[in-house]
Amino acid sequence: MIDADSLPADLPLTERIVRAMPELTPAQQRMAAFVLDNTFRAATMRIDEFADAVGVSLATVNRFARALGFDGYPQCRAAMVRGYEATLAPIESLRTSKAQASASPDVMAASLAQAIENLDWTRRALDAGTCERAIESILQAHRIYVLGLGASGYLAGLLHHGLDPYCENVQSVVGAGGSTHAARQLFKLREGDLVIALGFPRYVSDTVTLCRRLRGRGVSVMVITDSPTSPLAPLGDIVIFVRSKPRLSSNSEASVLAMIDAICDAVAQRAKHAVDRATELTDFLLPWLDSASLATTNAPANAPASPVMGRIVTPQRVAHAASATAANVTATSLANATTAATASTQGASTLRNSGNSGNVSGPLPGIQDRKDSAS
Repeated sequence: MIDADSLPADLPLTERIVRAMPELTPAQQRMAAFVLDNTFRAATMRIDEFADAVGVSLATVNRFARALGFDGYPQCRAAMVRGYEATLAPIESLRTSKAQASASPDVMAASLAQAIENLDWTRRALDAGTCERAIESILQAHRIYVLGLGASGYLAGLLHHGLDPYCENVQSVVGAGGSTHAARQLFKLREGDLVIALGFPRYVSDTVTLCRRLRGRGVSVMVITDSPTSPLAPLGDIVIFVRSKPRLSSNSEASVLAMIDAICDAVAQRAKHAVDRATELTDFLLPWLDSASLATTNAPANAPASPVMGRIVTPQRVAHAASATAANVTATSLANATTAATASTQGASTLRNSGNSGNVSGPLPGIQDRKDSAS
């Protein structure tokens, strides 16, 4: 057995196992091999789960931990977890939540409440100067490449979709070729071009590598991420922080989606000929739009009936006032998202309070079905 007092407190678990291996029993060697081959999986296991996976008793697991110089399995598991804390956090949250009896409306309301908290934090943390520089860099860029990998790839696609009507040359970097294809695309960029990189927990290392490769090439990088501790934060010339604290998953995308919408609103407000382009695009897309919904989509409540209304959808993103700042437009868009999320939370509370009484009729506020506008 290893003398715990003779070992450095921060000695890696793998080194402890290597040193102890000659003195371990066959059962303990089997546990050691399991940990070496499945360190992350072992770190997620309770003592009973670990014992079942290896086919030993709980007492044998504790003896194994002491053979490695720990007081018991909790200390051994803490060593396994070291370095995986952020990665394991959503797993532990889900484990804790499942151990508690919660009705689905309660879970939904709690998730929406977390989204509201994230949105409110993000809106209050907005920096006017950063917002102005971000929108100006988008409008002035020769070419815009939107970069996101993993779950952020979906977010990157939505940002690409939102910017496309107002920017002459905006592209999504990642294609069928994956990260190497992205590297080939980014290699073509020159001074005056812009990369917008999105990355949230759990961060994809390829996104970090690609942004790092752009340093020194004269290409501006705008980063949208969650905190100053993000590995992407130091790589951005412009950094926008969006709080994405989750409840049960690795990341909450609600606030990120709201920020994407806010950025696109600010770009639309500042872009030249935005109204004309939005109108032309809508007119071009008419054959693919649901004609039954056009009469009410975006129509003012007191708008008189006319042949035009119902045939052409009023563009959503209109330059309301030339004097409006990017920060104001962004903050307003985030505030609207917070209001919508609050309404959804109230709807979930209504469902929870109604129980099985059958008093709820029709869709809940904020949770009603919506048709895809295809625009």
